[in-house]
Amino acid sequence: MENFIVSARKYRPQNFSTVVGQAHITTTLKNAIRNNQLAHAFLFCGPRGVGKTTCARILAKTINCENLQPDGEACDKCDSCRTFNDGASFNIHELDAASNNSVDDIRTLVDQVRFAPQAGKYKIYIIDEVHMLSSSAFNAFLKTLEEPPSYAIFILATTEKHKILPTILSRCQIFDFRRITIQDTVDHLQDIVSKEQLSAEADALHLIAQKTDGCMRDSLSTLDKIVSFTGGQLTYQNTLEHLNILDYDYFFRIMEGVLVQDIAGSLLIFDEILQKGFEGDNFLGGLAEFLRNLLVCKDDKVLHLMEVSANLKDRYRQMSGRLSAPYIVTALQLLNDTEIGYRMARNKRLHVEMALIRLCYLQQAVTLVSNEQTGEVVKKLDS
Repeated sequence: MENFIVSARKYRPQNFSTVVGQAHITTTLKNAIRNNQLAHAFLFCGPRGVGKTTCARILAKTINCENLQPDGEACDKCDSCRTFNDGASFNIHELDAASNNSVDDIRTLVDQVRFAPQAGKYKIYIIDEVHMLSSSAFNAFLKTLEEPPSYAIFILATTEKHKILPTILSRCQIFDFRRITIQDTVDHLQDIVSKEQLSAEADALHLIAQKTDGCMRDSLSTLDKIVSFTGGQLTYQNTLEHLNILDYDYFFRIMEGVLVQDIAGSLLIFDEILQKGFEGDNFLGGLAEFLRNLLVCKDDKVLHLMEVSANLKDRYRQMSGRLSAPYIVTALQLLNDTEIGYRMARNKRLHVEMALIRLCYLQQAVTLVSNEQTGEVVKKLDS
């Protein structure tokens, strides 16, 4: 039986061009290598799972490449690249600061820096989770970080830049990694699905990307789980079941009932949601996001802010055309007030049901009109 390799490791980028969603950083690093303008210390910071450690390893490999390509990428064929890919390079040292955070660990590293590389031009030290170092360890590291030998390069990675001493920050070139967009995540997942010869619906991949909130590593881990769960056939429904997410179809049904003031139907749909194990605050948050998307549909200039699949956008547009912008804004305010009071409510179910009842009668009870003189929006209660 072959050893299974998770997708996050199997498809980890091996050069700058395959890093997803961080073009502003990879382009800068490639230009610095080509122009021989490398700093002696880098700090990679940003959310988890967006490629900080991966970029640090690619940078370390590319710096020592013996046959650098014209575009600034490593050749993957020279002795230095092959030893790095095999995990046998003596010029690249990785330190996990989460478990090696004492001053003695840093002093050991500083002692190693004194020795020049046996092969290649540089010795690269990658320190992951550098914010976990103790204050005394930071202080022991200061002088070496400021004036290292010409052959030493330090690459620090952290998810919490605010915990690092200002004296360390001032000695590093700082690169801020961004959260990976939903579309970039979907494209990367689709590429992996094609390579693995799996079957996946676009809506299912969108669900995974939305659930993992810009973390590529989480997206790949989630994909592995659902592939095991479904036997390689990813559909919208089985992905929805596995991730325990509220189906957007519920919100379309709720809004259909609200438009015709069908209180009984709306309450029955909410009861169905509760029976599936979802809490009222999850429902309120999902409905608020649904209304926000309907409001975004009103103007094509901001349509890109709605991160849903293409076939779902058409359905949102159709529903949005049946509602006025003032009504959606008022409904959003009502849901916001309901969410704020949810934690304090003793009968939480009744609290949400009252919000649904008010939504059903919102168009009848509150009319938003534009004051012709001032242009201000005012409320008029129906007699």
